Amino acid sequence: MEERAAYISESEYIALEENSKYKNEYFNGQIYAMAGASENHNIIATNILSELRFQLKKKDCIVYGSDMRVKVKKTGLYTYPDISIACGDRKFSGEKPDTLLNPIVIIEILSDSTEAFDRGGKFAHYRQLDSLYEYILVSQTEKKIEKFLRNHTGKWELTETTMEALEMELLSVDCKLLIEEVYEKTDFTIQNKA
Repeated sequence: MEERAAYISESEYIALEENSKYKNEYFNGQIYAMAGASENHNIIATNILSELRFQLKKKDCIVYGSDMRVKVKKTGLYTYPDISIACGDRKFSGEKPDTLLNPIVIIEILSDSTEAFDRGGKFAHYRQLDSLYEYILVSQTEKKIEKFLRNHTGKWELTETTMEALEMELLSVDCKLLIEEVYEKTDFTIQNKA
């Protein structure tokens, strides 16, 4: 039987994270090291951040990269989405503005090591964020974007890019992600494992 690591409190996690050279997720008293990212992952993240920053420039919204920690208060998960957007009155946990509580959009760039969790367990946590309206999954091995949108009844609806629909609308922030801009300078001939 596998031995479980010692329980770490939320305050201990936050203190450790402030001095850590690497990002770690936290849930249920356990700390989980985050994997590094491939070249495609980094290019896609930069492309999306650039496009969203430009489109949100005159709106009351801020787009954050992967250094902004998000806490799901209802479940206790602390995580670092690849990209998150908050609008209006941003709420943070603690005294420092380094743990966002109310993202309206979360974007994860899928990898072999994280895809199952991003689609399953992590999305189950994210759905507990009352502020969240759109959850975007971006492939790094093909030109494909999936969006889960919380509709007016609270149900999540899936929309995907296709050969006919080469853009993804982010309705909650009135932005668009064009496939060609998201994947500019990516190389699918290289295996991207991270």
